[in-house]
Amino acid sequence: MRSSVLPVLLLCTALAGVIGGAFHFIRRDRQALVDQFARERNAQLQEATRGVSESLEDVGEDLSFTGELLSQPGTVEEHRRELRALLEAVGQYKAIIVFGRDGKERLRLLDKRTGAALARNYPTEAIRATASEALRDPSGHIHASPPVEGDATGWLRAFGTALPEDAPEGGGAVVVLVDSAPLFAPLRLLTTESDTQLLLLGAHGVPTALSAPTLADWYARLGEDAQHVPGLAELARRMRAGEEGTLVIDRAEAVRLGLGDAEVVASFTPVRFKNGAAWPVATLSSTRVLRSHEQSLVLRLSLAALLVSGFLIAFGVYVVLARTRAVALQESLRHASRLAHLHDKTQKILDHIPTGVLALSTSGRITAANRALASRMPPDVVGASLAAAFPQAHAPVIQRLEELVGAAVSDGRVRSLHGEPLRLFEEEGQYNVHAVPLEPHQPDVRTLLVLEDLSSLRALEGQLLRAEKLATVGVLAAGIAHEIGTPLGVIRGRAEYVQDKLGMEHPQAPGLGTIVEQIDRVSRTIRQLLDFSRLQPAESRAVALAPVVKAVQELLRVEAERRRVSLELELPPQLPALAADADQLQQVLVNLVLNACDACEPGGRVRLSATSVEADAPGAWGQVCITIEDDGCGIAPRHLNQVFDPFFTTKKRGLGTGLGLSMVAQIVRNHGGRIELDSAPSQGTRATLRWPAAAPAREEQHVG
Repeated sequence: MRSSVLPVLLLCTALAGVIGGAFHFIRRDRQALVDQFARERNAQLQEATRGVSESLEDVGEDLSFTGELLSQPGTVEEHRRELRALLEAVGQYKAIIVFGRDGKERLRLLDKRTGAALARNYPTEAIRATASEALRDPSGHIHASPPVEGDATGWLRAFGTALPEDAPEGGGAVVVLVDSAPLFAPLRLLTTESDTQLLLLGAHGVPTALSAPTLADWYARLGEDAQHVPGLAELARRMRAGEEGTLVIDRAEAVRLGLGDAEVVASFTPVRFKNGAAWPVATLSSTRVLRSHEQSLVLRLSLAALLVSGFLIAFGVYVVLARTRAVALQESLRHASRLAHLHDKTQKILDHIPTGVLALSTSGRITAANRALASRMPPDVVGASLAAAFPQAHAPVIQRLEELVGAAVSDGRVRSLHGEPLRLFEEEGQYNVHAVPLEPHQPDVRTLLVLEDLSSLRALEGQLLRAEKLATVGVLAAGIAHEIGTPLGVIRGRAEYVQDKLGMEHPQAPGLGTIVEQIDRVSRTIRQLLDFSRLQPAESRAVALAPVVKAVQELLRVEAERRRVSLELELPPQLPALAADADQLQQVLVNLVLNACDACEPGGRVRLSATSVEADAPGAWGQVCITIEDDGCGIAPRHLNQVFDPFFTTKKRGLGTGLGLSMVAQIVRNHGGRIELDSAPSQGTRATLRWPAAAPAREEQHVG
């Protein structure tokens, strides 16, 4: 009973730990949520202040434009018309006033739409104060006044700047009375959420009409009640200092400020005004939404914990009731699991052995076969005899295997056959055969018959010997070519000399001409031998296939016409360049096309085509597949594996050296390509070149 309850207690303890850890992570991640919330609010504030800055910059540019306009020569009436046009074009401009260097008003223009009301409550003091400040600073510096007294909206402000010194009458100042509410319209969008309030200070540090009334009131009382709202006091200090950033105000102060029962994230930044004072602005956003999400998550976790706890209690009761029955089954399950594990391990080992393994029962029936051998045998081989497992084998071969198994069982030791030529499957092969006796108390697996197929190994050995012979023949041929080249040159020179002396009319002249022709023929063979023995490494570069194919067509056109063979080309327009040595690529195509022409009867056809092959791995370059087909006599199957061997040729004696296709194969391999032949007697021949495509231009530049 105690052993049954223990897992339940452990599960309950683990559940309690998971729930406690979840609450711990919720508390730890709350700060991360607050930081993310602050970043989002700060990003919104930055976006809004950019729009306000652009609007203020427009006012500054209009003031600069007005100064430049007044600096231009012209009468007062001309300047009045131009300023009137600016005043009517910009709706938020209410008046434009020009002052002289002495501070006296020289020109006043009022907006026609609000001019009458403005004339009755004309803000003389604010405008003159702004003009006085502007006259004290150089031209281009922008001054903004506090809110104009008597303005019910709180948005009417005067913006002024000094005129250039080269203006008429030695300079002066220009002041524009602006309804600044539209300039700060982007900030209104931040207060559309009920949990966000705004605090906007003007250039003189006074809250504007856009500020929340409660925040503006507390801001005005900071001198007396700063100890009650330390967060707001710190925010105001940093705003007046022109800083930007975020800070968190605790719940108690948030309640005091009327911002709700949750922490408040304050994001603040100055609204930049080129050549003018900054306008500090801050948004104060309650984190009540985060608290709501947190409470909802805690509630869901609590409900989940209760459900899981109820399930665990029910599961514990079930475990206690089922324990008595489980004890009886555990021992049998353990033995079965052990046997299954051993069987699975043995099967995996046998399946991954490349050598074939058969398990034979006491009666000689097959009880199992590994993957290497089962793939070559008939289906449903389990339970069959050796004769049924190897239907292609002759009776003496089956009898020999059965005798080997019987001898191994009777002697109790391994019996083997080494390197025996046996026909067990469709083709005869060489095998090592081992009969391994096992313990007699397992009648289902009494003997293992192990078959090692040596055919591939023997083929590799034959290819190695053949390659060594070919290499020896190549070196010997190159040496002979070097040795006989010089005497042949001497003989040819003497023959030409005698021919010149005797003249073309001499009876012996044709014989001397024959000597020169035969020596030239031997010299060509020597050159091919030398080219084959010292083929130079390929210097690959990007080569377009179409020009090379056209050159090959032009070179062989006369030869094809002489043999009355049709030479067809089929190249797609968008074909990638090849990574090749152009001369060697042309040599390959000339040899293959010429061989195809040789194989055709008069009226035959040779077709050269190319296609692009996509790369089969990400980041790899593709290939170009070049195909040369003919409808000629074809190649016998027994010669297909020899056509690329040096000195092998099916042409008549004296018509070929057997080096052309050998050089073609060597050039293709040096370029990283592959050549394939598909041919049958009287069916024609198809030679396929798989040539690597050149790297794209941008990749070549990067590598360089």
